[in-house]
Amino acid sequence: MVWKVFVIVAVLIGIALTGLGISLIVKRNGRFPETHIGRNKAMKARGIHCANTTDRLERENYRAVKNS
Repeated sequence: MVWKVFVIVAVLIGIALTGLGISLIVKRNGRFPETHIGRNKAMKARGIHCANTTDRLERENYRAVKNS
C-alpha cells in the first residue's frame, strides 16, 4: 500500500517538474519570475522594500527617546 502511494506521488512530482521545464523552454525569456522583493518591479512601484532595506532605513532614521 505504501509503495503505491509513493509511486503515485513520484509520478505526480515528475509530471510537475516536466511541465515546469517545458514552460521554461517555450517561454520567450525562459526565466522564472523575480520573487525577491528588492528586485521586483511591482514591489518597487508600490514602495515596498525587503526586510534588510527596511531595517537599514529604520536605523538611519533612528532617534533616541529621552527619558524625563
